[in-house]
Amino acid sequence: MEAVSAEKHEEHKAKIKQVYSEVGKVVVGQEYMVNRLMIGLFTNGHILLEGVPGLAKTLTVSTLAQVLHLDFQRIQFTPDLLPSDLVGTMIYNQKDGRFDVKKGPIFANIILADEINRSPAKVQSALLEAMQEKQVTIGETTFKLDRPFLVMATQNPVDQEGTYPLPEAQVDRFMMKVFVDYPTKTQEIEIMRRISNMRFDFTVNTVLSKEDIFAIRDQVNRVRISESLERYIIELVYATRNPAEYKLTEQGQYIQFGASPRASINLNLSAKALAYMDGRDYVLPEDIKEVARDVMGHRIILNYEAEADNVKTQDIIKTILNKIPINK
Repeated sequence: MEAVSAEKHEEHKAKIKQVYSEVGKVVVGQEYMVNRLMIGLFTNGHILLEGVPGLAKTLTVSTLAQVLHLDFQRIQFTPDLLPSDLVGTMIYNQKDGRFDVKKGPIFANIILADEINRSPAKVQSALLEAMQEKQVTIGETTFKLDRPFLVMATQNPVDQEGTYPLPEAQVDRFMMKVFVDYPTKTQEIEIMRRISNMRFDFTVNTVLSKEDIFAIRDQVNRVRISESLERYIIELVYATRNPAEYKLTEQGQYIQFGASPRASINLNLSAKALAYMDGRDYVLPEDIKEVARDVMGHRIILNYEAEADNVKTQDIIKTILNKIPINK
């Protein structure tokens, strides 16, 4: 990076560290989740969070929006939600004798789609269309969504009664699917103490502006990735499609469909963002390996044999990462 960019990079690197500390004022632990949310923010990718209730998924996203000073809307997905509740509708104005546009909560910078699997397909597709096209049509008028526009969706793996699971083709639209884990014992003691202290302050300071976010996106785009690492990404993805060619016969018997081309694109983008946040202007193999689980996990479709043998997608990804070499 040139001298000016290097100076700006240091400033942004310091601000990114400050984002963690500001979110940490409210949320104990969950640095991994915050890291993945910021990767999505800096690469214009949407994130799907999965975890049991009570792991501060909603609180983390709303706090991050405050720290970034972005317009935030939380939408609780329910079985009776309609697409118009999401994108907006036309309302008849009796006084003027015409229809006026009433915009929905989708018109924000960060959308928290809480329990996305609670709503039927029409609502899910309306959200996914907005994610893909970055625009919404109400009546005969098309409205561009404000930039940055990011969807952070949550779903919990328990209590599946009355839910509408996202089809694999729609889950593929999310850059990453991040599994949120339980806090450690030490973290849970801190959570318990904080909540039991009624004077606990939830206020945070704004750290990054929209201009900072767009500047960081530009700098992430300039992060270098070697041709050998580009080929490594392609080999990883192809190994999920043609496992026999890579001597992954055992794993291949469990794979119904391999990862889509979006896996290659998002492995590249997320590895660059991770390198940038680590203070480097070049990608290492470790960056690719670190994001592989989140980028590829929801793009590999397993068959019934895998379920019968209790084989998980993460096990297959781990084996692929161990077996596929990096050719110089």
